[in-house]
Amino acid sequence: MIDPADIEAVRAQLGRPPRGIIEVASRCPSGHPNNVKTEPRLPDGTPFPTLYYLTCPRLTGAIGTLEASGLMAEMSERLKTDAELAAAYRAAHESYLAAREAIGHVEEIAGISAGGMPDRVKCLHVLVAHALAKGPGVNPLGDEALDLLGDWWTGTDCAAPEPADS
Repeated sequence: MIDPADIEAVRAQLGRPPRGIIEVASRCPSGHPNNVKTEPRLPDGTPFPTLYYLTCPRLTGAIGTLEASGLMAEMSERLKTDAELAAAYRAAHESYLAAREAIGHVEEIAGISAGGMPDRVKCLHVLVAHALAKGPGVNPLGDEALDLLGDWWTGTDCAAPEPADS
């Protein structure tokens, strides 16, 4: 059972009711949820391949900045030339699939992980969420992106929305 306070925190972070949450997968250093584990099929029947879903707006914003830097293309190119990295990333893909399959089989998304795994990088949000949920050493590119983020939470209440520009 998920703590109702966590559900409310996630609702505030997303600005809408959360869907299909199984558990909080990781928390910001302040203690707020920043990542949730979700059902592979949402309550309305929609297949949902994103097992780990980031909820903290400051974290997602910081990752968006990394995505805009061209990092995903650079990572995808490295996958073509670095066999060790490609093997570790494929293992991350397999880990992701196994964790989702352990919750339930959804034919429409069978064999499809998220974030571009195992051959390219399409979404750093998913890779960071996987890295946060599973810990270091499971998703090498998620770990790398997380390292590049640094202390994104410093001096903030990560559950509060960003203040509007005046």
